[in-house]
Amino acid sequence: MAKTRSGSDVSRRQFIATVSLPLLAGACERIRFGGSSASLPRSVVGLFPASTYAVDLSDVIFRGFQDLGVDLRGRRVLLKPNMVEYEPGTSINTNPLVVAGAAVACRRAGAASVTVAEGPGHRRDIEYLLSATGLANHLRELKLPFTDLNHDDVRMVPIGNGFTKLQEIALPATLLASDFVISMPKLKTHHWAGITCSMKNLFGVVPGAVYGWPKNILHIRGIYESILDLTATVRPHFAIVDAITAMEGDGPIMGKPRPLGFIAMGADPVAVDATCARIIGLDPAKIGYLHTADGLLGNANNARIDHRGEAISRYATQFDLIPEMRFMRPA
Repeated sequence: MAKTRSGSDVSRRQFIATVSLPLLAGACERIRFGGSSASLPRSVVGLFPASTYAVDLSDVIFRGFQDLGVDLRGRRVLLKPNMVEYEPGTSINTNPLVVAGAAVACRRAGAASVTVAEGPGHRRDIEYLLSATGLANHLRELKLPFTDLNHDDVRMVPIGNGFTKLQEIALPATLLASDFVISMPKLKTHHWAGITCSMKNLFGVVPGAVYGWPKNILHIRGIYESILDLTATVRPHFAIVDAITAMEGDGPIMGKPRPLGFIAMGADPVAVDATCARIIGLDPAKIGYLHTADGLLGNANNARIDHRGEAISRYATQFDLIPEMRFMRPA
């Protein structure tokens, strides 16, 4: 529940009717990078083979945790997949088998609890999405709680960086109560952002019931600016990218499926997204938010990224792009 200045609880419905609520200092306690790229620690990104969704993804992800030194013992984990819309035969959403595999891996790694949560920006009917994508079956089988972040109770938290010029933003209470947030995107091209991966996936934590659909405030304030501010504010602890089958062309909805055969993992979302961009034939320096995030929120420079698992060269390819995105390819 949100808190007023006097400390009383405020539900989401009451919040929407409130003209203004004060900042809650420290409501979102996340470690922030800062300073020049020279002051940042090196980043590690793992690329782990998964040729199809039929492999044991829980084992792939658990071994990734081990390889990358992830300690989940006693942590309250929130898995945030990408769920946008459902169309048969497409590759729009994080595959539910990846979500289920991550949940099993987290439990195996000693997590105190695992919650799946998403706030779709396109389709408002979350029950339809859960059912149509098949995720509902996995939630039921694994007894996993699910939170609709569009309609969760909210708290006001201060914005990191300030690229959007916003001073504060409402974020879901379930997100803020978690102490290990894992962004779980589908790797896709994006006709505005260039690439949608672990950073862009954070649009789904902004509550539509407060800010409208498709998260209007983020588009008004700027896509790049909003990606940067949300990453600095939420500070996800880890990323697990579904790149078993990705999307090329006119993403994030109208593109075509493109098999790649791996899962990318890492604690630095900038490094993870920059690595995925390189794999699909994009230059991170030509993707506005990754260029700006380098040295501020993480490492996009490949010279400061150590790779585990498979080499980039195993998966490197060139995705089809709409004409407006072709300038993002390396010279």
